Amino acid sequence: MKFPKQHTLKEIASLIDVTFIGDANFPVLGMNEIHVVEPGDIVFVDHPKYYDKALNSAATIVLINKEVACPEGKALLISDDPFRDFNKLTKHFKPFQPALSSIADSAKIGKNTIIQPNCFIGNNVVIGDNCIIHSNVTIYDDSIIGNHVNIHAGTILGASAFYYKNRPEGFDPLISGGRVVIKDHVDIGALCTIDRGVTGDTTIGEGSKLDNQIQIGHDTIVGKKCLIASQTGIAGCVIIEDEVTIWGQVGVKSGITLAKGTVLYAQSGLGHSTNENTTYFGSPASEARERFKEMAYIKQIPKIIEQLKNK
Repeated sequence: MKFPKQHTLKEIASLIDVTFIGDANFPVLGMNEIHVVEPGDIVFVDHPKYYDKALNSAATIVLINKEVACPEGKALLISDDPFRDFNKLTKHFKPFQPALSSIADSAKIGKNTIIQPNCFIGNNVVIGDNCIIHSNVTIYDDSIIGNHVNIHAGTILGASAFYYKNRPEGFDPLISGGRVVIKDHVDIGALCTIDRGVTGDTTIGEGSKLDNQIQIGHDTIVGKKCLIASQTGIAGCVIIEDEVTIWGQVGVKSGITLAKGTVLYAQSGLGHSTNENTTYFGSPASEARERFKEMAYIKQIPKIIEQLKNK
């Protein structure tokens, strides 16, 4: 998430009432999670296990809960609770805006696009040309939808990320300030839910087709010409490359990559990255041909036992 204008390190430190290490005029351009940070971004880290990863990331400002040596060319914001203060920044730069109508005045809707009754279209939403948005679709603030997109009834774009910190008093949500971006020629079935990015974008690539009742988590990237069948659940921060096929009731773990041309057979549970043009099956999923061989061998066990008994 980029800020509307450049800020200084001192200004950001004042906003969240923390100390800083570095030039007071050090430029701050935005804030992001570690997997999408760029120079000028703030990244937060609150566990020693991830200090090195954050300090060595592309981010040039690190919001951290310990005074450490500041890497050259970077700056630090020292906080007793980086998670809380990252949320403060999100609230400041991307505050919640209540809706004043079912289709916000700031929404931009393209030529020949049809919006069916009972839809909600939030602030700053952009919808391209020749789209059909069927009844009871909800499109949260800042979502971007391309041309020739069909979205079927009951689908929700832009709900918050399922991302919490476990505190003694309960679960504390990481506030979502990102977007959902739907590229051209995408079809989205009924009752799908696509969560917005925490600070970046959750993206559905050009020409991809989603069946009914699919969940896609925050910051996941779906490539071009992908097919995803019903009741599939994809966690956050997954990268799905082009021309991937996912059949029904598949579960995909967060933070992995599905390489181009991957096929996942129905009811598989995938917990690792895949190889290009390879088919997987099972839970935990493995290469389909090997899994089918294993299943065939297992069927032979009763016969083998019977043969041993008769010796």
